[in-house]
Amino acid sequence: MNLLNTLVDKGLRRETPTREEALAVLATSDDDLLDVVAAAGKVRRHWFGRRVKLNYLVNLKSGLCPEDCSYCSQRLGSKADILKYTWLKPDQASQAAAAGLAGGAKRVCLVASGRGPTDRDVDRVSDTIKAIKEQNEGVEVCACLGLLSDGQAERLREAGADAYNHNLNTSESTYGDITTTHTYADRVDTVRKAHAAGLSACSGLIAGMGESDEDLVDVVFSLRELDPDSVPVNFLIPMEGTPLAKEWHLTPQRCLRILAMTRFVCPDVEVRIAGGREVHLRTMQPLALHLANSIFLGDYLTSEGQAGKTDLEMIADAGFEVEGTGEVTLPEHRAGGGACGPATADSCGSAPEEPRTDLVAVRRRGAGTDLAPNA
Repeated sequence: MNLLNTLVDKGLRRETPTREEALAVLATSDDDLLDVVAAAGKVRRHWFGRRVKLNYLVNLKSGLCPEDCSYCSQRLGSKADILKYTWLKPDQASQAAAAGLAGGAKRVCLVASGRGPTDRDVDRVSDTIKAIKEQNEGVEVCACLGLLSDGQAERLREAGADAYNHNLNTSESTYGDITTTHTYADRVDTVRKAHAAGLSACSGLIAGMGESDEDLVDVVFSLRELDPDSVPVNFLIPMEGTPLAKEWHLTPQRCLRILAMTRFVCPDVEVRIAGGREVHLRTMQPLALHLANSIFLGDYLTSEGQAGKTDLEMIADAGFEVEGTGEVTLPEHRAGGGACGPATADSCGSAPEEPRTDLVAVRRRGAGTDLAPNA
């Protein structure tokens, strides 16, 4: 396909596709799916080889969030039967992180529900970051605490944080349909605060919330403009008890097209397969490794993931290797702070399938429990 040849050439040059080209990727047929994966895979291998970075989530504070994000099981008014607990102590969080690091994770992502941290919360998380780094040489720590106030990103950086995550989630034009207690602009502001403080910015999206192809392209192009080092691609986990529990729009093929489009738009960025891969990609997960160079190991915030041992076997069987702590994830021009290159100027794919609620398992182990974590 001429389209795919053009996109590969642009990806190797770090040149942004046109919106029409990005939309065309999402509109390709299932018959062309392997061609799309192979083309995006060339771009992925050019910038990241066959390395897969492993990340591990630690949910520092679960549930009881005052925000009304429709996709979230921890939201205001959620009836999801999830674990609920207040802040883990630094030693508890460090112990939880150790399980993921022992399983091969290179980065620990510290997440807390809520609108944003108070200064006391920043102190708590700073102590946790220091505890983790004291016990684990070379580990990367990313914080995800919600909207940041002035000066908080700098304090996290001083405490040893390497990165800050705050996702845009969906397009600006549809953001108000998903959340009303804060704005899209609030999220953009927090990503910029992290950038300005010298933290590696991590910001991504959630697919499967009923958005159009145009919405997906809009949010990925917005991410490209913000220039994060890492772009997590989440696939909605329709949790019972949330407003989006009935939203089952994704097929494995559509998930792969979304990942391919993200890779073409952000060729030299760490593209991470995040929440929902087990639910929606299922047996097609190994193909996604040809598109993304990063995954989460083990469980997510409130739902269970694939067993860590299974993740490692999948990576090896697909011909990839786990990225070591001594390896630099990003290409040299980005690792040195360079930008991802100059920017240039509806079909929803396969029909949705029947809801597979049997694939969604609420997390009952790890942080906040007395049971061993999945790592």
